[in-house]
Amino acid sequence: MKSSTCSARYCCAPAKNSMRWSRPSPHWRRARPARRPLHRLPLPKRRPPTMSLALVHSRARVGVHAPEVRVEVHLSGGLPSTQMVGLPEAAVRESRERVRAALLCAQFEFPARRITINLAPADLPKEGGRFDLPIALGILAASGQIDRQALADYEFLGELALTGELRGIDGVLPAALAAAQAGRRLIVPLANGAEAAIAGHVEAFTARTLLEVCATLNGSQKAPAAELAVQALGARALPDMADVRGQPHARRALEIAAAGGHHLLLVGSPGCGKTLLASRLPGLLPEASEAEALETAAITSISGRGLNLARWRQRPYRAPHHTASAVALVGGGTHPRPGEISLAHNGVLFLDELPEWQRQTLEVLREPLESGLVTISRAARSVDFPARFQLVAAMNPCPCGWAGDGSGRCRCSSDSIRRYRSRISGPLLDRIDLHVEVPRLPPQALRSGNLGEDSASVRCRVVTARQRQLARGALPNAQLDQPDTDRHCRLQHDDQVLLERAIEHLQLSARSMHRILRVARTIADLDDSADIATRHLTEAIGYRKLDRALSAASAA
Repeated sequence: MKSSTCSARYCCAPAKNSMRWSRPSPHWRRARPARRPLHRLPLPKRRPPTMSLALVHSRARVGVHAPEVRVEVHLSGGLPSTQMVGLPEAAVRESRERVRAALLCAQFEFPARRITINLAPADLPKEGGRFDLPIALGILAASGQIDRQALADYEFLGELALTGELRGIDGVLPAALAAAQAGRRLIVPLANGAEAAIAGHVEAFTARTLLEVCATLNGSQKAPAAELAVQALGARALPDMADVRGQPHARRALEIAAAGGHHLLLVGSPGCGKTLLASRLPGLLPEASEAEALETAAITSISGRGLNLARWRQRPYRAPHHTASAVALVGGGTHPRPGEISLAHNGVLFLDELPEWQRQTLEVLREPLESGLVTISRAARSVDFPARFQLVAAMNPCPCGWAGDGSGRCRCSSDSIRRYRSRISGPLLDRIDLHVEVPRLPPQALRSGNLGEDSASVRCRVVTARQRQLARGALPNAQLDQPDTDRHCRLQHDDQVLLERAIEHLQLSARSMHRILRVARTIADLDDSADIATRHLTEAIGYRKLDRALSAASAA
């Protein structure tokens, strides 16, 4: 029996007494309801909006400044993910995994939602792990696990370990000073508590873990205030001038340099005491003001070398080796860091064996010696570091070091001596106010028990001279510009003629002339004289030793 083939779209019931399928009934399908127009369809009911945005305040690090960074955290629906925007560096992007592990280890819930983290402003580069703590708090506040209103009065800094422990960071002191100006409190890791306490005008608190920070925000626990340890307040004794035997001319030049903030060059044979004299200069300088000490400590804080809390009020003394590169001297790097001249800000920078330094390295000192500021430029940005230091340099008179020693050991020719001294360029030499010869002392002078004047007595005269300078203006004599130099360094007619003859004879530049006038003004201040006398000007001209030597060599 031949059966018909089923051509229906759907399967049909088999025919009676047959295993084959028959054609379905035309009434088998249900009539489809008529479609309603789209504009008549009822809209779905919207859920009331839930607040899933949190704002946390933090600080970035740009030079010695700490600009504000707003950490914005938003939670939304979608596949669980974490996106970070706002120009973060690699270390900041890696904080996503650190924050997630820290929240889970601290028994918090990590929201299984789409998390967007914005570090504003977007054009400011962010680096380091300093944003771990504010990011974690932003996630907790956006997910409702802590009160977001409690975050408004605080700023947060700190790197998170996977266990939720807070680790110390660099550059806390500039952030503490900026938080004080903004009128907010600051919470930092326990390792940075003493550094934050140096700021003095900020309410700084410390915490060991993320749980302690959350307990402080919820009010269940009070965070300990950042304090500077009492034993850290003691200052280390500085080297004393009484240890220097003889050398009255060099001691006098050191006193003048300390009184006016002048740069100093010591020329002498090996072992005559140049390094010993240079190390005594910090003990002659007036004590740093609180603003100067904070500015210097802020530079040390961002350098990553650690801040010595026992000596942060003392003026720095830096003595880099002559093999140091230009980057080590002025600063640099992918993320610019301060160099030796910035670490010596408001203090003393000692460069021994000056002709042995690379010529290119020494030339970068020209602009900082004049402006007190160094600018490090990169493709994306430039950073300014303060570099108002007092330069003390030392050198031998010739390649062998024994020229003019009197022992007859020097075998250097005049050409080799000229080439040796020409390693120091004229523009750099112009910027050094005092050129002093340090002679070799006889053995009986070294064995003598007569001690020289101590640093405390010399410092009293230096402080008095500085007070006279500050009464005329806000700067020491070495930092006077040309209008102030013309106003405060006036000469009598005979002294003006003497200066013009010296300039013509020594072939001095206009910069050297102004520096002679400033040195003469400092000598008059030490002499408690309102006007510059002839003896003051004559002594100031006598401190241009290398200018006299170069003039004699050119005449020969």
